[in-house]
Amino acid sequence: MTDIAATAPVIVGRSLWGDAWARLKANRAAMFSLYYLILIAIISVFGPWFVPHQYTTIYADYVRMPPSLSSYPKPDMIETALNEAIKRMRVDIKEWHQEGNQVFVTVKSAKPIDDRNIRYLDRSDAFDDTKIESKSPDGLEVTMSAAVKQQYFLFGTDNTGRDLLSRTLMAGRISLAIGLLAGVVAVVIGVIYGAASGFSGGRVDEVMMRIVDVLYSLPFIFFVIMLVVFFGRNFVLMFLAVGAVLWLDMARIVRGQALSIRRQEYVQAAEAMGVGQRGILLRHVIPNLLGPVVIYMTLLVPQVIILESFLSFLGLGVQEPMTSWGVLISVGAKNIGTANWLLLFPAFFLVSTLFALNFVGDGLRDALDPRDR
Repeated sequence: MTDIAATAPVIVGRSLWGDAWARLKANRAAMFSLYYLILIAIISVFGPWFVPHQYTTIYADYVRMPPSLSSYPKPDMIETALNEAIKRMRVDIKEWHQEGNQVFVTVKSAKPIDDRNIRYLDRSDAFDDTKIESKSPDGLEVTMSAAVKQQYFLFGTDNTGRDLLSRTLMAGRISLAIGLLAGVVAVVIGVIYGAASGFSGGRVDEVMMRIVDVLYSLPFIFFVIMLVVFFGRNFVLMFLAVGAVLWLDMARIVRGQALSIRRQEYVQAAEAMGVGQRGILLRHVIPNLLGPVVIYMTLLVPQVIILESFLSFLGLGVQEPMTSWGVLISVGAKNIGTANWLLLFPAFFLVSTLFALNFVGDGLRDALDPRDR
């Protein structure tokens, strides 16, 4: 008997967290959405450093250019850009031709042409490295050469000539940061306040919930204006404070769950066995609260993102040159008839992120629900 017990394999149990992770991994939609959110976060954080354009750089010659896998300027745009640059030089074009990636142009004027006029070609977004090839003895005719500067705008450009790809990635960085920042603050405050109210019960619970009701009655925009007055245009501090206002729903949800859990038989059994309140909270209450909390967190993040776009539309949120998905969608909606790419790309990123958050939330709810084990 002793030999059999000694040689029997040791069965290692799986913790509640290990069981939840295994159940989450079995949910393909949730895992795919989780990996997608991680990918979106990575390209939003590191993408702006690798794209060829800064999100604040304005290309005056490429205003509202449609998305393209080939470089700009297109062959039919070179002559227009050349005429615009030469016009600023206040000279006339005698003739021009293109040889590969080089443009040669001969200009003439009634007055001697200053050699410094080549800077007008260099200032153009289409040309670079301008040189004087030849000049007439009287200085009235000059032949110049310039390299065609190739620019790639995979997502196109906006109304002021800024690269939409870099702005979409930067907007993702801002929107995700705002959503997570405000969401975490709201969840932390709501869980602490709601759990304290639910477990206290009696008059303490009554007073704490009446405070929540009073805060519900105050207009939200009033809070926002007050926060802008106190915190200024620092959107990080402002949305930390906004998260401190959005905790009201979380407090009510947690309070209701706490009231339900404290009446469960396993909690009463733990109290009868002499387990302290701290042990009951860590072993029984928190694991059973995680499902609703995580679900509300996944719903709160898109809610904050949408709220941010509303505040930015009113001039109280993210301001230029900074941007967010909400701001880009607001601009794109105004140009949907003539420049639909201004709406399609940021809307795709926002909608796909919201879908992924919902799928992850559903998967976490199923994984953390003790009744499904």
